[in-house]
Amino acid sequence: NAEYMGDQIMSAAKLLPEKFSELTDLKKAKHIPPPYKIRKYYTPREVSVHCIANDCWVSFFGEVYDLTKLIQEYYGLEVEPLIKAAGTDITHWFDTKTREPKTYINPTTNIKEFYTPNGRYLHIPPANPESTWDNSFEKPWWQEKQLSIGNLTKKVRKLRIINMLTKDDDILEVCSEECM
Repeated sequence: NAEYMGDQIMSAAKLLPEKFSELTDLKKAKHIPPPYKIRKYYTPREVSVHCIANDCWVSFFGEVYDLTKLIQEYYGLEVEPLIKAAGTDITHWFDTKTREPKTYINPTTNIKEFYTPNGRYLHIPPANPESTWDNSFEKPWWQEKQLSIGNLTKKVRKLRIINMLTKDDDILEVCSEECM
């Protein structure tokens, strides 16, 4: 499924070099981000650090999703909007009642279409019938709970830590839902 798009750079995202476009043994892979400890809550700042194609997290409806493997599996134009949105909250892409992508009625055709101002993204059908559209997936990615790695904190709490020996201090951002 993965397609390599030459030397074209998608927005500010870093793309895989050509030699990494084929699947590699996980132990030898240098382009996959190091494993991270899955936690129950993440701060928006922690999500924003994961903002490239090789390390792509997004949040919506209070959950954090790691889309890195999905992007590598379906690499191409349809994941470009996801890469552009990496590290951000994309709840505004979805209807709050149905939790499905937003739709609208096209004023010229009077047909219900998906509202995708950043471009059509993965698992969104094209506006017009196309024989090249791959609809062989079971569930769209936004319904896949395996991609969810935790929740986005509702409130960030700042803690000031002071080293009494050296008088150095530091401020940490922590999720208010977690306790020490």
